[in-house]
Amino acid sequence: MRRAVRIDLQVRLFAPARRSKMLAGCVAAVMLLAALPAVGRAQNFGLKNLQGKVYDGSDAAISGAIVYLKNSRNNDVKTYLSEKDGNYRFAGLSSDTDYTVWAAYHGQKSATKTLSSFDTRKQVYIDLKIK
Repeated sequence: MRRAVRIDLQVRLFAPARRSKMLAGCVAAVMLLAALPAVGRAQNFGLKNLQGKVYDGSDAAISGAIVYLKNSRNNDVKTYLSEKDGNYRFAGLSSDTDYTVWAAYHGQKSATKTLSSFDTRKQVYIDLKIK
């Protein structure tokens, strides 16, 4: 019976020290993880933006061209009319989805280009040329 009491006293006396060491170790581990760079964290999550210009065969900007953006997951198509300087933009695109983009103007169509989900850039530029 004496032995049981002695062990109980040791556990009670040293338990707070163990807990504080454990807590300090956990805090240090969390701080270390927070300080590490976010490798791959933003690779397939979040949003990205696509923008570019629409040109004709002589590299002049085309105003009023219809730019199509097709989502490969659900086949939704968004459109944008190119501005006076030929610029277009699509914002808030899902980073884990592939997109296809092309432009059309007066019955002519540009080549189709792909925005891949493996492209980790948050801002992507794709120019389109209508011949």
